[in-house]
Amino acid sequence: MAGPTTAQRGGGKAAGRAPEPAPAGRPPGARSRRLPLVAALAAAALLAGGGTWVLYGSDWLRVEKIGVTGTEVLTTAQVTEAAAVPLGAPLATVDTGEIEARVRGALPRIDTVDVVRSWPHGIGLKVTERKPVLLIAKGSGYVEVDDGGVRFATVSKAPAGIPELVLDAGQSPSLRRFGETRLLHEAVAIAGHLPRAVAAETRKMRIRSYDSVVLELTRGRTVVWGSSEQGESKARTLTALMKAAPRAAEFDVSAPTAPAVSGS
Repeated sequence: MAGPTTAQRGGGKAAGRAPEPAPAGRPPGARSRRLPLVAALAAAALLAGGGTWVLYGSDWLRVEKIGVTGTEVLTTAQVTEAAAVPLGAPLATVDTGEIEARVRGALPRIDTVDVVRSWPHGIGLKVTERKPVLLIAKGSGYVEVDDGGVRFATVSKAPAGIPELVLDAGQSPSLRRFGETRLLHEAVAIAGHLPRAVAAETRKMRIRSYDSVVLELTRGRTVVWGSSEQGESKARTLTALMKAAPRAAEFDVSAPTAPAVSGS
């Protein structure tokens, strides 16, 4: 019986031979997995490039309008002019810190300003104005002083309900020792403790020394306040005295535990 032919023997070896191993360092299927990864990275790069162009190069996200809120004495036009926001600039490139600095530098009446991007085309300016607690006469007008002792504006007419500060210390030791600035801060502290009804009726706050402050009220009444110490206690005592003796001409709360009234 004839044996297998050469073709048959070769076919048998081929059928039983193991597949050739993949090249060293490359696991099976690595190439097929790498293709989607490369495609994903390419797509991400295109998206990033497109996003950068939209933010900085296109006309879609540029400054077209400016909004101002929070003004009371100032006008929106004054704030907008001081801000000098670059209209037409890419919204993403606007330096909000520089805008804030410009507004506060040009308008001392503004205490704080919050500058925000209002996508897609706006810049918002939210301002908080300083509020006067005292006035200092200057020429024919008045300098407004806020609760931090900052002199921030000069007005021609005194705002209603704001006391005028009169520094009448002369050559007192307090003026030489503390200086005008310290006495001003003492006056501001006292103004912050005045009951609202009393503050509205206070025409002048006269400082003769650090611990000698007198309030001049409407209808010729006076309040001897003393120093700025124990302000809350003095305010409560004064409120009680004015209710108990509404016709009194002078109230002394410089020692709030031992107050006095006269001229009733």
